[in-house]
Amino acid sequence: MTSPLMRMCLRSVLLGQRSLLERKVGPSLCAGLLEQTPYGSVSQQRLEHTIRKMSNGKRRVHQIRRSASLDEDQKSDEESDSDDEESRKEFSRAESHFWRQKMRTLHSHLDVDKDGVLSYDDFMLLGKRFAKLGHLTTEQKDEFQEVLRKMWIEQWGEISPYNLVDVEKYLREMHHVLEDKSLREKVHSFLPYLFKAVDKDKSGEISVQEFKLFFKCLGLDNDHAVISFTFIDTNEDGKISLKEFVKLGRDFFLTQDHSRPSKHFWGPLVD
Repeated sequence: MTSPLMRMCLRSVLLGQRSLLERKVGPSLCAGLLEQTPYGSVSQQRLEHTIRKMSNGKRRVHQIRRSASLDEDQKSDEESDSDDEESRKEFSRAESHFWRQKMRTLHSHLDVDKDGVLSYDDFMLLGKRFAKLGHLTTEQKDEFQEVLRKMWIEQWGEISPYNLVDVEKYLREMHHVLEDKSLREKVHSFLPYLFKAVDKDKSGEISVQEFKLFFKCLGLDNDHAVISFTFIDTNEDGKISLKEFVKLGRDFFLTQDHSRPSKHFWGPLVD
């Protein structure tokens, strides 16, 4: 008597169903059954053994494919990390138009007297603008002035009315900052004083109203302050912490990534 399993095999072939038996067993084992006597010499045990073998093989194929997929995902992640690293290296090696645009914007803000060049007097005037807000202690005011003095000497040299920095010289020097690790680590040294100067309630966080004070000292209007604050307040809590403020300001100097919110830190970019 034909076993139920054998009948299933025969039926799958005869009816032309695209079952596992048709696709895998049909071409070989089931075809052999049809060529033999109707309920021939292939035993139920042999058929069951063959099907189990095929099933195990199928599982192994899935495992191999899954393993290969995981390997590909890992490889893709590694390649992505490698690409990011190469991008960072490339950013440090070459200036983009976007980065130059940001530096020209900052040069414009630091040029307090708007004569087209930076001078030591511009640095001191900027410091006085923030100090006049009245939110820095006497000690902090003195520290801020000293930080600005050291920045000028380290980047531009002697303190002299004849030591003037035009846009192109500023771009060259800031490119040098990108290449010099020690300078990169100090590029944000003055930012905490700007933060403390506008942190009116000394909460350690600045609101959009306090951010307006920051822009006022840069010669920018309140509308620009609101727009920029909206972009840089990435968690939308209505506050910018000291850590966030310094990170955003530092990123503005160092990154050439258009997608970073830091591009809005110093207001609209110049053309």
